[in-house]
Amino acid sequence: MGQVPPAPPTLPGAGMFPNMFPLPTGQPFGGLPMMPIQAMTQQATRHARRVYVGGLSPTANEQSVATFFSQVMAAVGGNTAGPGDAVVNVYINHEKKFAFVEMRSVEEASNAMSLDGIIFEGAPVKVRRPSDYNPSLAATLGPSQPSSNLNLAAVGLTPGASGGLEGPDRIFVGGLPYYFTESQVRELLESFGALKGFDLVKDRETGNSKGYAFCVYQDLSVTDIACAALNGIKMGDKTLTVRRANQGTMQPKPEQENVLLHAQQQIAFQRIMLQPGVMATTVVCLTQVVTEDELRDDEEYEDIMEDMRQEGGKFGALTNVVIPRPSPNGEPVPGLGKVFLKYLDTDGSSKARIGMNGRKFGGNEVVAVFYPEDKFEQGDYGA
Repeated sequence: MGQVPPAPPTLPGAGMFPNMFPLPTGQPFGGLPMMPIQAMTQQATRHARRVYVGGLSPTANEQSVATFFSQVMAAVGGNTAGPGDAVVNVYINHEKKFAFVEMRSVEEASNAMSLDGIIFEGAPVKVRRPSDYNPSLAATLGPSQPSSNLNLAAVGLTPGASGGLEGPDRIFVGGLPYYFTESQVRELLESFGALKGFDLVKDRETGNSKGYAFCVYQDLSVTDIACAALNGIKMGDKTLTVRRANQGTMQPKPEQENVLLHAQQQIAFQRIMLQPGVMATTVVCLTQVVTEDELRDDEEYEDIMEDMRQEGGKFGALTNVVIPRPSPNGEPVPGLGKVFLKYLDTDGSSKARIGMNGRKFGGNEVVAVFYPEDKFEQGDYGA
């Protein structure tokens, strides 16, 4: 009486979840507290009730993960243990962006395996068995495969929703503005090469875009280049999330850097074209026309200026030509590598954009887009 009893010893294998099942102290036996039958059952089945969830966003927390997966399990009809939440506990490793989500039953954990690739906080997550999962032992505790009656369509995981695109090189493209058409998204992605497969996920009832897509490139070596170049780009009021659908983002190899820079340049101009309601302006911006080395030499620079005046003048009255040059001290120069043609009216600029876009110049295909007049007048050539 009056003495504080010793704390119960930590169970083997429970080091990562010390407070998951606080066990009440029972009658002492051999100096150890006895475990209630329910706690013993929970401990024995835990490996089969836990689910690994990888690729979480930095803002994810235990509550948001628990609430999300409980709601999703209810939506697909995966709650087989009765009413209430399927998730009983969550542990998150914020540094490595993964979580262990513990379900209340073995069968519900198996049903959760069907949720692999589900979109959580704007990006797909991996749903797997944890490393301590014992298949042979789990088979004696309950179903080891998801139910075939789950309504996966309720959470956007309809079979074939990703257009049959599977494998490690499948790319998830999230954060797409809803007004982007299928052809516009394709055009953006094809900056890096031909697509082997593509699917813009749409609402089954309305046919409207859900704001994300999946794709696979014919040349798999550009997969990581596309992810690195597109991820984080702002499109309208949205920011793109682009990465391998089943893996974390991988960095391009050194030998891929030139391809990456080239593609990023094209994307920058497509961003202007893909804005809703783009109107013709009196300024046309050309890329892939000149190189930095050509612009360093004074005589060569003047020749290029004259060529641009002659070529651009074929489409209408030019009022100005601007070609940013490299800085002598090596500092970054906004708009370097671009050519800006300012016309008297939009009739001339529209003809120039159509006439010069896609033309070959020095072996490169010219990209011509309208450029905001206010930015041009302010000397802002880096948009």
